[in-house]
Amino acid sequence: MSLVSLVEIQKESQVREAILDALDLIGYKFPAIRKVVIKPNLCYYWDYSTGRTTDPRFMLTLINLIRDQASSNIDLSIIESDASAMKCKYAFKMLGYEKLAKQYEVNLVNLTDDETEDAEVTVDNEVFHFRVPNTIRKADLRINVPKLKYMSVDPKIKITCALKNVFGCNPYPRKFEYHGILGKVIVALNKLMKFDLCILDGNIVFGVRTKRMGLVMASRDPVAFDAAAAEIAGVNPKSINYLFLAQREKVGKVSYVSKGDCLEHFKAAYPKKETKDKIFHLCRNLVHAIGLGDRLGI
Repeated sequence: MSLVSLVEIQKESQVREAILDALDLIGYKFPAIRKVVIKPNLCYYWDYSTGRTTDPRFMLTLINLIRDQASSNIDLSIIESDASAMKCKYAFKMLGYEKLAKQYEVNLVNLTDDETEDAEVTVDNEVFHFRVPNTIRKADLRINVPKLKYMSVDPKIKITCALKNVFGCNPYPRKFEYHGILGKVIVALNKLMKFDLCILDGNIVFGVRTKRMGLVMASRDPVAFDAAAAEIAGVNPKSINYLFLAQREKVGKVSYVSKGDCLEHFKAAYPKKETKDKIFHLCRNLVHAIGLGDRLGI
């Protein structure tokens, strides 16, 4: 089983401490490195305050932590690619990353414009061809900083977190073309572009609404990371087929051991979708409360 840590951010000023605690719980120390890439979740042009995109303040805290613990001279790049309905040059500017990059000497890399190499990968006996950006290929350390959200485009995927965030590393901008086989493509890209560390920015989350939840998660295993994230979102990991496909393709393991704060605490706090059974019981209680239960026979 893989380790997944969960740490509550007690105060807004204690994000650094929460990240450090989350890393300590999985026994992670930043190695001596030269090139680092960090992949946030920049979904469309949603501001971080909506809970849909990675907070640039969270990213800055992580960047300073890496520089303090590894080296102040690290070549550090924040990476993203153009998508069907999003251009990096606008997202970087609108979401606060352009300002961050200028002030703190960080590279902003639009992977769609990056030099790439052809790559072939097999998933579930099917061969896929992609182009792998050189910025990712040449990095010494790759860090995935996703958000946890429900997946509305494809109900089979159910949640978007670490594995889905790597889908954004595909430099091809017309990503909607993959939606018919999204699960396999997510697994294929994670096989081609393996990230070394996942850290969840769960301070502000978006489920059925936006909410401050104050969660930092960390793991070296993106599959275990997403299985824990699914539990928090109220989704049974056993119902997410691409997690088990990722396990079969040796991307990671679905089984995990949680360390730190109680997963049930965050599961109770996450603004979850109601299940059909729960909705039924709520409606039945309402009907009885207004005296119609006997008349309707429920």
